[in-house]
Amino acid sequence: MTSTPELITRLRKLLNEPIPPGGSEEDTNFLDADIETLLMEAANIYSAAAAGWTMKAGMLQGQIESYTVGQERYDMTGLKDQLEHALTMARQYADMAKISGGSIILKIMPPEVL
Repeated sequence: MTSTPELITRLRKLLNEPIPPGGSEEDTNFLDADIETLLMEAANIYSAAAAGWTMKAGMLQGQIESYTVGQERYDMTGLKDQLEHALTMARQYADMAKISGGSIILKIMPPEVL
């Protein structure tokens, strides 16, 4: 599929990878070139999103899951939960890609009438 600025922005929204205000594409997990590649290799935006979420799942790393300061305890989302969420999103968009028929443009020429 052909990449356009609008599709890049839309795919960033689907991947939850917006460019932060005052930031740049360097502040996200995907550069615009990565987003363009996802779009070029996909049949539609949903299959691009599925591939992107699968890539995001591969980028996840283990982090501190909880810590305590005095009597306060802070719990973070665990790696297993993050991975499950990313793969669920990938499956969701893959399913949407299957039912999205896409679109085509046809040009119809009227017949010449004598």
